[in-house]
Amino acid sequence: MSTQNFTLPDVGEGLTEAEIVTWKVAPGDSVAINDVICEIETAKSLVELPSPHAGVVGELLVAEGATVEVGTPIITFVTDARDDAGPGHVVTAEAPAPEEGGGSVLVGYGTGGGATSRRKRPAERPVRSSVGVIAKPPIRKLARDLGVDLTSVTPTGADGEVTRDDVVNHASQASVFRNIQTPEWGAVREETVPAPQAAPAGLARGVAPAPASAPVDDSRTESIPVKGVRKATSSAMVQSAYSAPHVTVWKEIDASRTMELVKRLKASPDYADIRVSPLLIMARAVIWAARRTPMVNAAWVETDNGAEIVVRHYVNLGIAAATPRGLLVPNIKDAQDLGMKDLARALNRLTLTAREGKTSPADQQGGTITITNIGVFGMDAGTPIINPGEAGIIAMGTISQKPWVVDGEVRPRWVTTVAGSFDHRVIDGDGMSRFIADVASVLEEPALLVD
Repeated sequence: MSTQNFTLPDVGEGLTEAEIVTWKVAPGDSVAINDVICEIETAKSLVELPSPHAGVVGELLVAEGATVEVGTPIITFVTDARDDAGPGHVVTAEAPAPEEGGGSVLVGYGTGGGATSRRKRPAERPVRSSVGVIAKPPIRKLARDLGVDLTSVTPTGADGEVTRDDVVNHASQASVFRNIQTPEWGAVREETVPAPQAAPAGLARGVAPAPASAPVDDSRTESIPVKGVRKATSSAMVQSAYSAPHVTVWKEIDASRTMELVKRLKASPDYADIRVSPLLIMARAVIWAARRTPMVNAAWVETDNGAEIVVRHYVNLGIAAATPRGLLVPNIKDAQDLGMKDLARALNRLTLTAREGKTSPADQQGGTITITNIGVFGMDAGTPIINPGEAGIIAMGTISQKPWVVDGEVRPRWVTTVAGSFDHRVIDGDGMSRFIADVASVLEEPALLVD
């Protein structure tokens, strides 16, 4: 028998540290190669870490909630020396084969220099319930979180298995305009450090106490560690706000015909398995308008020879998503090549992975322009901060019925506000104004998308 230390590996994201979120094993547990031992959170995503050894868990060297650097020992294993590569064994990772809905899971830690494909643990195999539904445990948990009755879901997976997409597509929308849905937060949205108890009171009046012994009512405050996604987001926002000159323009529009189109698409058999919301029309509008004003899809780049503006003739469309773990901005690659249905499916997949907190780092890189749907929070308008590496971001406000003048008469119409912040180094006010006007014209008359 031998004892092996396992150090936090480089998860291939160019990051140097990660937080141990949850241990999936305890001392004394038996594990096989590629059994999940813990969940770690980097600045980009939540990742399941598999075991590189077969044996018995010895000691957990890092507590849950601690952030450690790559290369730090985090766990020990007691292994059979005949089945282990011995001290100095180098752990390698290979890219996982994608499951439905994606996710960030490291697999393939091998021994003896070879990569081993991950075995399915018994708990991960599809199971059949008493009512005859075939679904994996993570899918059942997702269904419970979304309030979906699995017996009413039409399965599309192999052998009649219910997939993640099946559950998400079946889930009811929180509102007519909401696309990015996130789980309900608890009483505390982010992990906090419990406040210390207040010092005893009762010091004599008129006596100046020493600073170290002064009573402080610490129950009125609490400390929230800045780490993980929050740390990365704050750094990126400060960098963007203080490096790019931000200007915002906005326009209030009549989106009644967009709402009519969304209603028709929801009722169409062609969209029976696809969730549709006004965000879909907004996404198409932004892609269409960016083709007419390419500078909004450009970027300011500093080089050794000075600055230059890089104009992208493709659209990697970012969608800002508020999740319980913080703000994520995944993007849909080459969105300009997608038709309406394919774009809707891409938004559905983005919704699923964002909700699960497992948006991959690759999905958050390379964005060219971003939409933030602040309407899901009941906000009419805002002045969003540009995502680093981009020149424009569009905020879509809530869609609500308001009085609107139509042909000289005041009528109730579905009204929203579209705002756009832009990097004034890259694009001038007239260009961004034309872009927002184009987006507004599509939301007012979606027939413009037919070309």
